[in-house]
Amino acid sequence: MRAHTLWIAVLASLALSTAAFAQTDYESWPLLKNPFPSTGGNGVMIDKYDPVVANGKCTTDFTAIVEGKPYYNEVVFDAVAVQGGILCTNGKWRAKDGSADGTTPFEVFIKDGITRARPQ
Repeated sequence: MRAHTLWIAVLASLALSTAAFAQTDYESWPLLKNPFPSTGGNGVMIDKYDPVVANGKCTTDFTAIVEGKPYYNEVVFDAVAVQGGILCTNGKWRAKDGSADGTTPFEVFIKDGITRARPQ
């Protein structure tokens, strides 16, 4: 009985996740334009963001500009097929020099060569 309850919980969770993807109209998101404000705020701008999809991942190098100084980074997202395109989600970034790393709530949607950014 306990395994049955666990299985129902897993299925319900998957259904909710699928519903969340289905409810969003990704093609209504604005075009990704560089530079753009970092999701972390504090006046940091992100530039040279140009994600590429390969092997189930979206990847890009980018710069974080802090007080006019560029810091070089890379990010890897999970690539999820949705609405005829690819949603780049669950991003993990790291500084090229290894000094910092983290996750990002930022998402992009790529379809027909057009890259859109999740509204902030």
